[in-house]
Amino acid sequence: MRRLPLSLLAASMMLAIGTANAATQTTVPAAAVKTAEQLRDKAMNDNTAYDIVTSLTTEVGARLAGSPADQRGRDWAVAKFKALGFDKVYTEEVSYPLWERRSEHAEIVGPFPQTLDLIALGYSAGTPKGGITAEVVRFDSLDALKKADPASVKGKIVYVDVRMERHKDGHDYGMGSAVRVGGPVIASKMGAAGFLLRSAGTDAHSRTPHTGVTGFRDPKEAIPAAALSNPDADQLTRIVAYGKPVSLKLELDCGITGTYHGANVIGEVTGKKHPDQVVAIGGHLDSWDPGTGAIDDGAGVAIAMAAGKLIHDMPQRPDRTIRVIAFANEEMGLWGGRAYADKHGAEVKKFQLGTESDFGARKIWRMSASVKPEARGAIDQIAKVLEPIGVAYDAKAPGGGGSDLSQMHGKGMAALTLTQDGTDYFDYHHTANDTLDKIDPKELAQNVAVYAAFSYMAAQADGDFGSAPGAFKNDGAEE
Repeated sequence: MRRLPLSLLAASMMLAIGTANAATQTTVPAAAVKTAEQLRDKAMNDNTAYDIVTSLTTEVGARLAGSPADQRGRDWAVAKFKALGFDKVYTEEVSYPLWERRSEHAEIVGPFPQTLDLIALGYSAGTPKGGITAEVVRFDSLDALKKADPASVKGKIVYVDVRMERHKDGHDYGMGSAVRVGGPVIASKMGAAGFLLRSAGTDAHSRTPHTGVTGFRDPKEAIPAAALSNPDADQLTRIVAYGKPVSLKLELDCGITGTYHGANVIGEVTGKKHPDQVVAIGGHLDSWDPGTGAIDDGAGVAIAMAAGKLIHDMPQRPDRTIRVIAFANEEMGLWGGRAYADKHGAEVKKFQLGTESDFGARKIWRMSASVKPEARGAIDQIAKVLEPIGVAYDAKAPGGGGSDLSQMHGKGMAALTLTQDGTDYFDYHHTANDTLDKIDPKELAQNVAVYAAFSYMAAQADGDFGSAPGAFKNDGAEE
């Protein structure tokens, strides 16, 4: 056959390679970008999410996992998905230990008798009837506790005094939650009689302690554990500073009483071209019990439901399915997210892209992504649609998928992280002040605009974002 000149052959090969590379790139068609912009703008003036979170926090209220309100919350979610017109509504069972809180009380016996405001932590053991009275030993960090002589701790009430500060991205919570989760376990292994911490929160002047989960999983290893409000922690710290032995009486009526069978609640807008391919979004339906769970995480459920509703109401169904998941019992160990990943992890390749909203209801200001390199162009397109409503794209950071969907990301799901302004989030997080008045309807609507626009663009994309078993292992995203 006739041979091509070398230069022409090279050019032909480069053209072939370029065409092949172009074919593997994931992009969003121009028509879908335009529709996403229209969805974004419509959502910015839509009150659906605020109506949803108002309904949830008013009609159900606090939703402690395993409590009677847990079932009421699930019934509410099923009914709400159906009322919003989702094409398919169903539940998937999630089982977990049933931990119950009944009462808590603490008082300093000496040298200066007085009561303290505190709250029991999830999976804490209860005290014997009549409580326990023991000397307090204070540590200014978790590391200091780890390095302590067990003999200095045995039989005493350990108090870890670490103060969180406000940050837009809320990064101090990593430190605060580590004390709350890990501190009681360490203290128990050292023979402590009980555990207290300064609340993992940033409100300096409110006597509202912040609850949250401990790392206890075996009731036989648990000790009584509770969080002090910041002003009460200040008071205890001042008293300890006198240098005299501080004796404290702690009474907690709480503990694990069995196994509970709850459920994730799921609503779908069925895709018309690829119904088995999924864009996954959601929030967690449970909350802690002192407040009504408005920002943690009624807002997340409302954002995802409202985004799905906006896409559902379009003249045509999206190409891929939009799946909205209201997860069970995130607060005491990601039980809903873990169960979901156990059930669906083997089919991770069908998941186009996903993320969960679980950081309040302030405006989203940052987006990051874990996707295959060939999908970065599509992420750039999504970023350009979100930029006019205040979202900056951090191309260097990974996307973890949020709390529960981090479990699917760990299986290999391509994921975003959409970060709300968390400057004051930890003022209210896990407290009695987590109530509807903390949500601004306009800010909530901006969240819906972000979720609706990105979900639609992902559903319409030509190509995928790289979901595959183990695809993003060790990418540095949150676990």
